[in-house]
Amino acid sequence: MAICGDITRFKSAAHLAAYAGIAPVTRRSGTSIRGEHPARGGNKRLKNALWQTAFIAGFHNPENHAYYQRKRNKGKRHNAAIICLARRRCNVIHGMLKNATPTSPCASQPNPLAATGRAKHARNPTHNQANTTR
Repeated sequence: MAICGDITRFKSAAHLAAYAGIAPVTRRSGTSIRGEHPARGGNKRLKNALWQTAFIAGFHNPENHAYYQRKRNKGKRHNAAIICLARRRCNVIHGMLKNATPTSPCASQPNPLAATGRAKHARNPTHNQANTTR
């Protein structure tokens, strides 16, 4: 977030999202309004950083993956769903920086190895060796 400088420059998370170029823009010409479209402007480095982290989090973090799937189920395409997730993460980052609260790993997230039954075997190398000698 060093790319955007001082967080107090942005009144809200929406202003930060607009600066990053992940907020939708409305195309207007005279009296016609053509709906909302992805922004082409904004800070390309910040937009790229938010997009890449959202892309990874969308598949590796259970909460973010659920959010991504909800957007896909609503009919959004992959890139649009990732941009929605990037915007959501931008809102969280803005709140963390503005309130000076550190990120904390979610204690409610289960161990991914525990669900498969491999968690106890991952710490026991003798078990893994016994299985390979068959």
